[in-house]
Amino acid sequence: MEWEELRSAAAVAAGQAYAPYSGYPVGAAAVTDAGRLVTGCNVENASLGLTLCAECGLVSALALGGGGRLSRFACVDKEGQPITPCGRCRQLLLEHGGLQLELLTAAGVVTLADLLPQAWGPNDWSGPKSAGQA
Repeated sequence: MEWEELRSAAAVAAGQAYAPYSGYPVGAAAVTDAGRLVTGCNVENASLGLTLCAECGLVSALALGGGGRLSRFACVDKEGQPITPCGRCRQLLLEHGGLQLELLTAAGVVTLADLLPQAWGPNDWSGPKSAGQA
């Protein structure tokens, strides 16, 4: 999938966002290593702290659709302009795409390793492993 197609899918997702408090709808789109498109949008809550980022919705859709690994990712604002995931969402994307995940940003395409240096992830966990961890 080309970057402009991914950006367009994210913009469509942003159009479905529920953002009555901030007025800042966000959409996310990604393609899996198997070529499947997944999308998500932000869903706000009056408490604001319980707001779900677009990346959360995307990862939920990924799991619901059978899983897989994310290979390319785009996140946009209501104008369709690329925005960069927050720290919490970078960690979420690490779990489901790894450091090699490519992201479209305002500065161009970068890897998650560029945005999350010295990341701590599933392979650093010394506790019991879940079925999805290597």
